[in-house]
Amino acid sequence: MTPFHRLTSVPANSCILLSSREEAMAYPTGDIQLSFCEQCGFIANTAFDPGLTEYSEKYEETQGFSATFNAFQRELAERLIQRHQLYGKHIIEIGCGKGEFLTLVCELGGNRGTGFDPGFRSDRNPSANAVDIEFISDFYSETYCGYKGDFIICKMTLEHISQTHEFVRMIRKTLNDGSDTVVFFQVPDVTRILKDCAFEDIYYEHCSYFSPGSLARLFRKCGFDVIDLTTAYSSQYLMIEARPRDGDAAAMFPLEDDMSALKRYRDGFDRIYREKRRQWQQRIRRIRSDARKAVLWGSGSKAVSFLTTLGVYEEIECVVDINPYRQGCYMAGTGQRIIGPQELAKYRPDLVILMNPVYEDEIRRELSQMDLYPEIVAL
Repeated sequence: MTPFHRLTSVPANSCILLSSREEAMAYPTGDIQLSFCEQCGFIANTAFDPGLTEYSEKYEETQGFSATFNAFQRELAERLIQRHQLYGKHIIEIGCGKGEFLTLVCELGGNRGTGFDPGFRSDRNPSANAVDIEFISDFYSETYCGYKGDFIICKMTLEHISQTHEFVRMIRKTLNDGSDTVVFFQVPDVTRILKDCAFEDIYYEHCSYFSPGSLARLFRKCGFDVIDLTTAYSSQYLMIEARPRDGDAAAMFPLEDDMSALKRYRDGFDRIYREKRRQWQQRIRRIRSDARKAVLWGSGSKAVSFLTTLGVYEEIECVVDINPYRQGCYMAGTGQRIIGPQELAKYRPDLVILMNPVYEDEIRRELSQMDLYPEIVAL
């Protein structure tokens, strides 16, 4: 693999709840060395140390407090249920988080489910009690290969796994050659990250990065036929549906023909990154010299990457998040306090920097309800 982008001393976790500024500032760090496979387009952090990451009940990843995200989740669940006739079936979700999506699929289709995630908390998903779902607070592994599902979901998890081939191959081994079980995976699309130089989407937990082509090639290599390949959520998410290979090679999707574009974006990434970082650092300095108050909206991984990449500490005092479980905690590596939107009525920021433009309309409405009309910039 060819290294093309390196970062040092990056917080090893972006979503762990940190209860003090001192704990946040002293949080363990690791290095990132993005490397590109010239044969398949797969990108990995070849400096990744899995021993530095933590997935536990302190890991707060949910986006389920956003109406925008919940609408997307519901539309996706309804589409999968209708497309694959998921009614009265057994659904398995690997990396289910707090279980919102699995619960939704089971509620809408009258399904039963099994969810695996070491960060699951039973007190956070009361609606799951109304449907037949078993949650197992553990990583999915060969230990659980005895669980057979009619449909397997794995959303925003594969990018956290360094041994991707072994992981997908393990799932394939649980399915018989004649099985009609479909697997659905969702990951970030690295094509957009490279093309737009979205440096805020590069962080330590994400050790594996996929384009449509590299993701499809992985699944075919592991014994699957790819039956659907698409992007969603303003091209931020890449989604694949596949089933055990039945002997007939499926046609390639147009999205898979991406190697020349990936190499072009890769070759220009570091130069654009340095210029984009310089421009943002200058902008942050001007905000402070003009005595303007700026806040970030969104305290998850994008914000951690944004702040640590730019080296922003006192220049921005606080970060806003609608997730009440994150409020009162602190940003890994830079130490800003995470506040709820209601605190902005008193703080009255001059500038709000949105970590994700998908939520701009939702955030503008929330600000206007507090009679706040700051300048808004979306990454």
